[in-house]
Amino acid sequence: MKTILLAATAAAALLPVSAAAQHEHHSGQAMPMAQSPASESTPTPALLPTPSDDHAGHIMPPAGHAPPQHDGMAHGSMAHDMGFTAPATYRAASDAALARAPVGTAMAGMAMGTSGGWWQQGSGTARLPAAEGPMRGYMTHAGEWMVMAHGYAWGVATAQGGPRGRNEAFVQSMAMVMGDRDLGDRLHLQLRAMGSLEPLMGPRGYTNLFATGEVANGRPLVDRQHPHDLFMELAAKIDYRLDGDATLFLYGGPVGEPALGPSAFMHRGSARYLPLSPITHHWFDSTHITYGVVTAGYSAPLFQLEASAFKGREPDEHRWNIERPRLDSWSVRGTWTPSPFVAVQASHGFLKTPEEQHPDENEHRTTVSVQYARAGVAATLAYSLKDRSPGEKLPALLGEVTWEITRRHAVFGRVENVRNDELFPDHDSPLHDRPFRVTKAEAGYAYRLPLVGPLGLALGGTVAAYDKPRALAPAYGRYPVSWTLFAKLALGL
Repeated sequence: MKTILLAATAAAALLPVSAAAQHEHHSGQAMPMAQSPASESTPTPALLPTPSDDHAGHIMPPAGHAPPQHDGMAHGSMAHDMGFTAPATYRAASDAALARAPVGTAMAGMAMGTSGGWWQQGSGTARLPAAEGPMRGYMTHAGEWMVMAHGYAWGVATAQGGPRGRNEAFVQSMAMVMGDRDLGDRLHLQLRAMGSLEPLMGPRGYTNLFATGEVANGRPLVDRQHPHDLFMELAAKIDYRLDGDATLFLYGGPVGEPALGPSAFMHRGSARYLPLSPITHHWFDSTHITYGVVTAGYSAPLFQLEASAFKGREPDEHRWNIERPRLDSWSVRGTWTPSPFVAVQASHGFLKTPEEQHPDENEHRTTVSVQYARAGVAATLAYSLKDRSPGEKLPALLGEVTWEITRRHAVFGRVENVRNDELFPDHDSPLHDRPFRVTKAEAGYAYRLPLVGPLGLALGGTVAAYDKPRALAPAYGRYPVSWTLFAKLALGL
């Protein structure tokens, strides 16, 4: 809760303009605003939601009133003013999403390189489908800077089933601030800071059946999710505009995220109301907090190519400090955004001794993902392969979906299948280092309430069931079932 108040106070001090925004990151880079010319007006195709649709949680204009013009700027016209050439139907898709949002909402087109609704920025330098909609939070201009603040706190109570499960209540939190400004005609600067008060949980984090990764008090964490660090991101991004619709960029800092995997789970629309981390977190997005990262890339509307150097070792159990940065690992990623509704990425990386509990094992990690967003639905399908050297090859599959049926009601779910050899860290166990394939299926519902100003509250719960080998029954029970209740308070829900 303290994290949320800090983010709100920082934003309010800058003459805030309320913005209902999306949970995910944007690059947020400010562009000169201009009135949309009549020649750029494009009728919304029938296959797209119209501005009067009441779904996806957006505040709708009253019947008979024109949708807000957001300082006279539409995505398509901004792309046109910058020389971008997104097809008219794609510009219309972006404009239609903007028309459903309240006045003051941050626009994907305001971020340099988003090309009039082709894509929006995820965590680090990852891309998300533009149709996931504008970022939810506070946004304002302060001189030549555009400043955005976002944050949330989850109050969670969970009962994890089986002999290894336990009942527990805890609070998750995140706050972020981004500032953007142009540096002349071709350069653009973005500064990012993101943090969490989850270290208050203690190094063991919270219970999450079949989750593994990292250590606490010198012991591997099993059936638990580690807390995030106080400093989740301290980074900067510089873009250089090329002629036409492309940019070169350089991203990095003492704490950041390399170009590896899809956008981190807390920034994906498909995981917006899922209260627990995926049990596949250390297959897909464990590098979202990395102490030392430099990424260089080329960005165009249809695709992005990038490469990173970063520290391969995951954060240690001391969550309050900034660890010594190091560049001993590498990754490459390509992302294809053929429309505002789809983002496809493939990436590969070499991680030097990523796990403290496997200090002699390096890892090659390969990931592929497809993310989809349309008409209040956000979905992710992803595959990852850990190839340890020496060690096992451990694949994982993940599927997530959130459907915001109306501005009040949302349903969501996640299915994961993973081959894991860290469930029995005790060397005396006959099951030590044996890989087991486990499936977790979780589904839930959220009811969303507006509060004061940009604050919103989501109340809901989930139920999870598991499929596992018979050899795990003595440790986990035959048919463990878990349930979770939550209250999520956020700046712009």
